[in-house]
Amino acid sequence: MAVTWKRVISSGGGLCVSRLSCYIPSLQLCSSRGKHSVPWYLEHLSAQDKARIVRMSGSREDRGSILSNPGVTNVSKLSREDLCKHLAQNVIYREGPLVAISKPQGLTILGSPEEEVSLVSVLPDLQDLLQVKSELHVVRAAPKESSGLVLLSSCHVTTKHFEDFYMNCRKAHRSFMTFCAVTLGVPSPAEGEVSVAVKEKEIAGQILTIPVWDPSKGSLERREVKKTGTFYEVLASRHGCSLLQLQPTTVFRDQLLVHCTLKFCPVLGDHKYSSRVAKILGKDIYVPLEIAVPKTQVVDKKILQKMNFSSQLVHLMPLHLHLQRLLMPHDPPGKYPALLEAPPPPFFQRTVELLGLKTDSPSSKMFIL
Repeated sequence: MAVTWKRVISSGGGLCVSRLSCYIPSLQLCSSRGKHSVPWYLEHLSAQDKARIVRMSGSREDRGSILSNPGVTNVSKLSREDLCKHLAQNVIYREGPLVAISKPQGLTILGSPEEEVSLVSVLPDLQDLLQVKSELHVVRAAPKESSGLVLLSSCHVTTKHFEDFYMNCRKAHRSFMTFCAVTLGVPSPAEGEVSVAVKEKEIAGQILTIPVWDPSKGSLERREVKKTGTFYEVLASRHGCSLLQLQPTTVFRDQLLVHCTLKFCPVLGDHKYSSRVAKILGKDIYVPLEIAVPKTQVVDKKILQKMNFSSQLVHLMPLHLHLQRLLMPHDPPGKYPALLEAPPPPFFQRTVELLGLKTDSPSSKMFIL
């Protein structure tokens, strides 16, 4: 039976190898070829067809998503010993009583009855591993959901000095923390401030942070509602995504995630608040809070393709929010560096590369290392 090679090229441009037996029943596939040999089916294709197949297949490394290449640290699967080793390997600063580490996302600071492991719970083990003589305690730390800097101290006098410094920064409306984030969407304008009052409210059985557009004076005085602010800047944007610099001037639970949704730019991997933003006929809209319950984030197929990410695994997309910089006290002069800096985790940097968001502009206030 005569068969042309065009009949085994599928309509999608790939090869339907499994159907070759329908055309050539007696065909035997040879398994003795060397791993560098040209596949038998490519020998008979035109140069154009060969180029198309190579583009579609790519190398295994290029096809790997951030879940497998370079991978995401899963805190829940680490033993206490392995977690301590991971933290010790990510010490970025150590001087006198101070120790700064870069923690993985998902590691809670104080913990709860439902969580077996927290940063505080492993501090005694970390102290022994790092051979710190006095007890370590937390000065400032990235929240559970994000990765990034954790500043520890073994001296209560030093801790008090740092806490007073950060309190004065908040009173002066001055940011002392700098986060980087990858977002779905590009905020307009490209630089500005999100300023909104917020409060916590139970929705669908979960405690969530919601904006309060017209807070009463009494609610603010009773601290039922708190005014919050975040300065933001677009460092790079492409394919409808952004690399943002976020500098909060206040501290409130999930503040940055909520502020990003208010700019129609949910953080990539935010399965908690991203449902508050949707599109109708290409226009951004806010979904009513009562029905915008936490659920797996909706990510455009084109973005997933660029990230080599399967749509079935979107629920495993890690949150791309990282505490990268922490301001240090300037007194006494010369005692501390001006700031501490921790590079984003490998999966974050890989996403930045895949989405074409890498920036090294001298005018930028942040650099992805």
